[in-house]
Amino acid sequence: MYTTDLYEGMLAETITIQGANDDFIYAYLARPLGPGPFPGVVLIHHMPGWDEWYREITRKFAHHGYVAISPNLYNRTGHGTPEDVAAKVRADGGIPDDQAVGDIEGGMKYLRSLSFHNGKVGVIGTCSGGRLTFLTACRSEGFDAAADLWGGRVIMTQEELTPNMPVAPIEYTEKLTCPLLGLFGDEDQSPTPAQVDQHESELKKFGKSYEFHRYAGAGHGFFYYDRAMYRQEQAVDGWQKIFGFFAKYLTS
Repeated sequence: MYTTDLYEGMLAETITIQGANDDFIYAYLARPLGPGPFPGVVLIHHMPGWDEWYREITRKFAHHGYVAISPNLYNRTGHGTPEDVAAKVRADGGIPDDQAVGDIEGGMKYLRSLSFHNGKVGVIGTCSGGRLTFLTACRSEGFDAAADLWGGRVIMTQEELTPNMPVAPIEYTEKLTCPLLGLFGDEDQSPTPAQVDQHESELKKFGKSYEFHRYAGAGHGFFYYDRAMYRQEQAVDGWQKIFGFFAKYLTS
């Protein structure tokens, strides 16, 4: 717990890590100063891209005692403003799921290589990053906790499947490797409340450890304080749920 007499310092910088296919990609790393050991978190950015909001919450995790890393999943598309790069990715039909999982694993492996890491790693993402959080937690070994924030397209119709997204993440539920936290707005259309129900049903079916929290009066992206969709009360409670969940599984 933070008290006013504690020393506080942080290092935050852009680094290069090895992602899928051993490609070198950029990542944003933030960590507390000091010997540690610190738990780790990989942050998976949303469809709008590797943007300022994700840098801010990477530093937020460092402030709370985590070494946090956010890989640029759009690195291979080129560089420019996050909005311009994200538009190119959308035009290309998104990024391949296999590539994204490999990049996220690269972030996890980088954290595990650090001398001041405590040996435990969580993964968290919003929007499409929530979808990739669940997908990676099912397909990859090495994560100790996962938090899916309003991840759409965990459930997909046959018509929604593409060469880049050939399998709906819900099909991998049986292989989920770690406890899962889910935060959802009841007014969201992707995922809808019915899709959240279906997701929860699959988790129960396979006896997975999870906790879902649903928020009345909130839709998609209700953490984004710079947008009209922001819901202050629900977001504050959601952050408390996140830090409580990760403390349980990553710091003990």
